[in-house]
Amino acid sequence: MLDRPVLRRALMVLWDCASWAVAVGFVVATRYDALGADDASKWAAVLLFLGLACVLQVTIGLARKAYQGRYRVGSFEEVLGLALSTAAVAACVALYLISVRPTGEFRALMITSPALALLFMAIGRWAYRSLRSRNRTVAEDAERTLVYGAGDAGYQLLRLIDTDTTSPFRVVGLIDDNRSKRNLRMLGVPVLGSRDDLLTVARANDVTTVILAISSAETSLISEISDLVEGAGMTLLVLPPVSRMLGGQVQLSDVRRVDIADVLGRRQISTDVSGIAGYLTGKRVLITGAGGSIGSELARQVHTFGPADLILLDRDESALHGVQLSIYGQGLLDTPDMVLCDIRDREALAAIFARHQPEVVFHAAALKHLPMLEQYPDEGWKTNVLGTHHLLDLSSLHGVDQFVNISTDKAANPTSVLGRTKRIAEQLTAWHSHHASGRYLSVRFGNVLGSRGSMLHTFNAQIEAGGPVTVTHPDVTRFFMTIPEACELVIQAAAIGNDGEVLVLDMGEPVKIVDVAQRLITHSGKDIEIVYTGLRNGEKLHEDLFSVDEAGDRPHHPLISHVRVPAIDPASIISTTTLGGYGIHQSASAVSTDRSGF
Repeated sequence: MLDRPVLRRALMVLWDCASWAVAVGFVVATRYDALGADDASKWAAVLLFLGLACVLQVTIGLARKAYQGRYRVGSFEEVLGLALSTAAVAACVALYLISVRPTGEFRALMITSPALALLFMAIGRWAYRSLRSRNRTVAEDAERTLVYGAGDAGYQLLRLIDTDTTSPFRVVGLIDDNRSKRNLRMLGVPVLGSRDDLLTVARANDVTTVILAISSAETSLISEISDLVEGAGMTLLVLPPVSRMLGGQVQLSDVRRVDIADVLGRRQISTDVSGIAGYLTGKRVLITGAGGSIGSELARQVHTFGPADLILLDRDESALHGVQLSIYGQGLLDTPDMVLCDIRDREALAAIFARHQPEVVFHAAALKHLPMLEQYPDEGWKTNVLGTHHLLDLSSLHGVDQFVNISTDKAANPTSVLGRTKRIAEQLTAWHSHHASGRYLSVRFGNVLGSRGSMLHTFNAQIEAGGPVTVTHPDVTRFFMTIPEACELVIQAAAIGNDGEVLVLDMGEPVKIVDVAQRLITHSGKDIEIVYTGLRNGEKLHEDLFSVDEAGDRPHHPLISHVRVPAIDPASIISTTTLGGYGIHQSASAVSTDRSGF
């Protein structure tokens, strides 16, 4: 007994031949009514025309695998392929008729029958697809769903849901703000209204889930729809940006719950891939702090550009294990490109540079927790200042082509030990830009969503524990960006930045921390209290992206500003082993007032 795929292919072959037969019969009956039984030669030509058309149609179809599942039945792609095949068939049989009947008496047959055959073949496929779609079974527990967005992403999503019998969604309608789409139906699903109608339509159709099918949606739109949908007790799902989807194609697995990064993260910056590939492909690249949130994502992105060697350095062996596993699919830690080293140890670093001779260095290693460094400022000095100095000095000695120092917005108008040490790191980098052969620059950005030990992790842990959620001050604000965006900026910096510059991302409007806490609490569905603890030593109410004496311009990228910082001679610090020894008092009050030298 034939299995279903083989039977379906056989029926398609028979249908195509029948379509040609009906088309030829129709033309003969309407145009050649004088063709009698005694016109044997003419009938022979017509029948040979029909036979040749059927044989060629099936042969070309088999050659193009049209009957073996190359196209989805009834799709635009299949009909287009069918049209091309039929055109080839028409050309061949027309040449035959012209050769045997040069008088042109069968012109109608040559011109009209291929078009009719194509029409009948297409109608059969569309009827099959329509019937199959109506008979498609949907899981009993499928969520009644609205799809927000009737564009390309929405259409792709509808197709996936329509063809997946295990899909957890039952789409009852579309929502779109484009007035020209008011009467649109996609795959039989109608547009039921705009954003203003969303809740009304949802209640009328017992909707429990809304999928935002706009892969390039701005965070303001996601935030507004999230408040609207979740405030009504429904679930909001989103699609990731196109840059995160394979080939820009929507997959059902891409659909996920909205999270705080979707609301606070900014649009991805446009990356000059050709410029980046020029300085990373085939080069020896060293990344310090490679086990951290920024360093590990940076390593993953750099790896895609095909460096000759990717040397990952960290003092945390477990973190190195994790990043090696994420990039290479194994975590044996038995290769020389996985380097266990502390940047405070100049001798160990010197051996690493001598062995690997890096050409590009991304410096992500740092101590970053503000309150800890207020308690232990000398630790911040040893890592953020002396460790950076060691890397800069060795990079200069070994002729590194590009050195990118990863800084923070706390280095602008610094009031904390963290900000001061990172500011000094920027100034040391600027000094080497004037005295080393390569290009030395820094990249400055704000809080990174989801980084290890970040605010989001703290809030989520507090919510999971039942609260309270602690916020320092009701008016405190911060700039935010996603980890992938931060790493794209770092990578692009070396492509567009000039020697000695600090590159600063335009991070949009700052976000109130209490709003983030409230959104996470709402998302959790729990009743959690928010408690204000007061600003900590050295902490600002509002962060700055630029110091008071900095004026950034944007010569290359609309979202990236270029500023200059005063250089500081490393000779003035090489004999100093502590922050206090440099003249910066450990107390927050002294740090916030003493700005000499900056």
